[in-house]
Amino acid sequence: MLLRSLQYLNSFAGKRCLSTQATSVQSVAVPDKDSEIIQHPDYFGIHHLFTIEDLFRAKVHLGHKEGTLHNSMKGYLYGSRLGHCIIDLDKTAEYLRLALNVTAHIAYRGGIILFLNRSAQNGHIVEKMAMECGEYSHTRFWRGGILTNSKVQFGAVTRLPDLCVFLNTQNNILEMHSAVKDAAKMAIPTIGIVDTNCNANLITYPVPANDDSPSAIELYCKLFKNAVLLGKEKQKESQQAN
Repeated sequence: MLLRSLQYLNSFAGKRCLSTQATSVQSVAVPDKDSEIIQHPDYFGIHHLFTIEDLFRAKVHLGHKEGTLHNSMKGYLYGSRLGHCIIDLDKTAEYLRLALNVTAHIAYRGGIILFLNRSAQNGHIVEKMAMECGEYSHTRFWRGGILTNSKVQFGAVTRLPDLCVFLNTQNNILEMHSAVKDAAKMAIPTIGIVDTNCNANLITYPVPANDDSPSAIELYCKLFKNAVLLGKEKQKESQQAN
């Protein structure tokens, strides 16, 4: 599963570019060293970043009411308690580790990572986390065309993010974040924290988990920041070795 999820990294060429110069991604042969890194089961040490107990204490398992359950989330449930869905933390841990591993690989290769969140309660946490790891965030109203028509929006050809991480995938309890569809249209891989009322089908790497509890959001931010920093640290080590 990990190898299939990281196949697209084989065509991820070039280093990070913050200019508005257009860049193209072409299929290239991956050096043996990079191939070994991609195939390594846990090159960045992601497995040790958290435990099931950490997820439980952060209330990651608490979903919404049974009546709001989305069909795409049925396979991620452990059961229900007092009319509320309970998410299977074993599955959450599996998908979260995969998502963190992908994030570290993107950071290692100099990719641009955009963190998104529409919750006013948790927006500042996401913005702070993105700054601390040297990446980008968007926690306000999403204007249509930012990804799909960026040249008109910004007045120049613009480098798009290589990965979008949604700390929640909803604008509100009923409406999906507009950037989810925009990223899919532009073939930008996405990671999304999907609660029991969310549609996981449009997310490249869905993580079944609570998407609104402050304690849960703080844990996700900590983990994704660590994953990005681990990737960048390995990148520096690789450059120094060369």
